[in-house]
Amino acid sequence: MQNENLNSQLPVFSVSQITSLIKEILETSFRTITIEGEISNWRPSSSGHIYFTLKDNVSQIKAVIFRSAAYKLSFSPKDGDKVRCTGNLTVYAAQGNYQIVVSKMEPAGTGNILQMLEERKQKLAAEGLFDSEKKRPLPLFPKTIGVVTSPTGAAIRDILNIAKRRNPKINIIVLPAIVQGDGAAQTIIRMIEIANFYKLCDILIVGRGGGSLEDLLPFSEENVVRAVSSSNIPVISAVGHEIDWALCDYAADFRAPTPSAAAEMAIPVLEDIKIELQDYKEDLYNNINRIVKNTRLLIKSFNPDSLEIKFRNIQQPLLNRFENAKTNLFENIKNKIKDYRNIISNSKTILENASPQTILDRGYSMVTDKKGNVIRNETQVSAGDEIKITLAKGKLSASVN
Repeated sequence: MQNENLNSQLPVFSVSQITSLIKEILETSFRTITIEGEISNWRPSSSGHIYFTLKDNVSQIKAVIFRSAAYKLSFSPKDGDKVRCTGNLTVYAAQGNYQIVVSKMEPAGTGNILQMLEERKQKLAAEGLFDSEKKRPLPLFPKTIGVVTSPTGAAIRDILNIAKRRNPKINIIVLPAIVQGDGAAQTIIRMIEIANFYKLCDILIVGRGGGSLEDLLPFSEENVVRAVSSSNIPVISAVGHEIDWALCDYAADFRAPTPSAAAEMAIPVLEDIKIELQDYKEDLYNNINRIVKNTRLLIKSFNPDSLEIKFRNIQQPLLNRFENAKTNLFENIKNKIKDYRNIISNSKTILENASPQTILDRGYSMVTDKKGNVIRNETQVSAGDEIKITLAKGKLSASVN
């Protein structure tokens, strides 16, 4: 009887009411949390959202990454990957399920990070971002060097000290960037873009001091690597210490083991430049003196007597060639005249032999009628016709009987 009274005093909730209370308690108590687990049932949707399950050896929780966050993923997750997800807990009232809405995901554990970096490296290499043909030489005498790094880190202090020691005349522009954690990749990319857009420097050093593998991840972000590769300004990648590495090392024109080494690589020593210029000056002076000396000796040899001899030496072969040519020309003309005389004589003989007078001189005569027509046949005349007979000397008149 007492239990019945007690039960009647307890509040009665509808399903919706209790679900709303649970939703309020969960979502207000766990606004931003990070959960580590293994991916299961990874399901990208056509809308761009990704649904999956996070699980460990005992439990599991549903998860979703909306399209805006999925676009920012720096690697390609898959079933079985161990990841660390940051987001908010929410309750899906229609089914009474709770889930985590993921805003950020990263591999959990160094081994997975190395695997992720290797996969990304192979992908970018296949696109040609690391090709040696794209590497450019550094300018020999840069005027300004830009440094994309933390303005308060040890890296920039080392670079400034080396610049002051090696060549204080070179300008150093610090392009301040966050070098680890959230937002680091975006600021690094932004500084590279600003340096290129405004053409702020001749060489760009992109890097930071040493750190853990996770600390150096921004310099292996895909968009950072692409920004380094597409820079119009030659880039030196100087990430971490000598044993550290990042993917932008492969995309840069040069890789330096440390920021200090990058500074020494980019900044020529002023004293060395002065010494080299002095050597060039001395070489130029000696070459000019040698040319002047040789020219004077050459000019000295051109006195009037030697010039006449040289002129004669040049002239004499030409005169000989002229005389030979003249003699040959005269001989050719004489031979041509002789040949033409023979031709004319032969032609004259032929014409003389064919002359009517020559034929008459042989005893022949030419008979014509009164009209002057030559009579070659007796049928051309009749009895009583008057004819003329032309002899070698003189003419006769006769009539035909």
